[in-house]
Amino acid sequence: MKANEKGTKKLTLLPLILMIFTSVFGFTNMPRSFYLMGYGAIPWYLISGITFFIPYAFMMAEYGAAFKHEKGGIYSWMEQSIGPKYAFIGTFMWYASYVVWMVNVASAIWIPLSNSIFGSDMTSTWTLFGLSSTQTLGLLGMAWIIGVTFIASKGLDKITKVTSIGGAAVALLNIVLLVGALVILIANHGQLAQPIVSAQSFIQSPNHSYQTPIAMLSFIVFALFAYGGIEAVGGLVDQTEKAEVIFPKGVTISALIIAVAYSLGIFLVGIFINWNHVLAAKNVNMANVAYVVMKNLGYQIGHGLGLGEATALVIGAWVARFVGLSMFLALTGAFFTLIYAPLKQMIEGTPAELWPGKLGEVRKGMPLNALWVQCIAVVVMIFLVSFGGQAASAFFNKLVLMTNVAMTVPYMFITGAFAAFKKKTNIKKPFEIFKSYKSALIATIMVTFTVGFANFFTIIQPATEGDLQSTIWMIAGPLVFTIAAFWMYHRYEKKKGFTQLQEKQAAK
Repeated sequence: MKANEKGTKKLTLLPLILMIFTSVFGFTNMPRSFYLMGYGAIPWYLISGITFFIPYAFMMAEYGAAFKHEKGGIYSWMEQSIGPKYAFIGTFMWYASYVVWMVNVASAIWIPLSNSIFGSDMTSTWTLFGLSSTQTLGLLGMAWIIGVTFIASKGLDKITKVTSIGGAAVALLNIVLLVGALVILIANHGQLAQPIVSAQSFIQSPNHSYQTPIAMLSFIVFALFAYGGIEAVGGLVDQTEKAEVIFPKGVTISALIIAVAYSLGIFLVGIFINWNHVLAAKNVNMANVAYVVMKNLGYQIGHGLGLGEATALVIGAWVARFVGLSMFLALTGAFFTLIYAPLKQMIEGTPAELWPGKLGEVRKGMPLNALWVQCIAVVVMIFLVSFGGQAASAFFNKLVLMTNVAMTVPYMFITGAFAAFKKKTNIKKPFEIFKSYKSALIATIMVTFTVGFANFFTIIQPATEGDLQSTIWMIAGPLVFTIAAFWMYHRYEKKKGFTQLQEKQAAK
């Protein structure tokens, strides 16, 4: 055992920070946020960073350090802090959020592919078998999830190469954004494309859909979603060198860098994008806005360097192609990882009796049966959403909203268990930022309230504007999975009780 431990290379501070940064920081969150709120997104990112992300990251650091030898991830954290039923429902909700993510990405992944081939988003013109573009993307999404599941069930040895190439390409995108924006700023003699008139520019959104108080408050969930994913990194504690010191330090540094990087990135977009001139077009939506923004960056660089109109357009098209290829590779790598990693963690971390039939069976290191049941569920959800008869823009907007709500609700379970975790003296805590139970309780209430507050306004916002269907869709996803988790755990308890009764009778 000791020989194996010596042979395993442990994570040091810099690689850990890079892993956290790439797991949490999403390039597309910056252009999406600018599309929704303009410069008005920056204060919400800073507020969410202070009230959610930084204290949440500290909680993950404490959990991770305390349970560094546990393999069950967030299930083990919640199970030992509160109890198995709470832990299972919270973990199942966390897993379910990735199912909704798969529904979103399986249909949206064709947009970066289109950009990499054509230099722009042509998906609204795609048609198969006489179907509409939305239905065609839905059909392609169903084929994608079946294909990825089939490949994943055979083994994932070569997928890591795709992930690393995609990760490097997306990291390069951030450099292109920074350098390109500065070049344009210098070329335009310090003049911003989206002017800052007064402090009001950092409050009021140029987007007419985000000018009411409820709409503005609902934006918080986008900031929370942008900060999500650090809980998944909690599983790296046992692979980190001097985990009690290095892991919390890595989480803290990463949290501060990410909070600043998002705000800076949103500001950089305003250097070369005028909201009314570029983003007000009907064909711009949350799924393709990153490519529209970066294509405009290339175009403006061409103009800034004094090149002709035709050359500037060519540069824009090639930047869009680079963005498309980078995002396609990154999403493909993420898809191949997330199609099995959350599912495997949940099945291996929870009691085997929880899973009906052979669903919990792990073969070749994979939960193969569960993998195909997951595939069927995603295919059904894609079919229901894509064949609902809505336009492409509304279709993608609905999917993004569903993903944001579904992926942030589980944070309330994880943070809600933190105060109980701090109260339990039998749990050894080698690293503590929240020194007292009172400070831990304040942090628990603040972070849980922030997530609940954001989701409440996100869910009710469409209904206040007469779009009750979107509100129902956002509630339906998390609700269905919660009911499923309750049913599965209730079934497990009955089965466990029956087994114990049989054992008592046999002993007599």
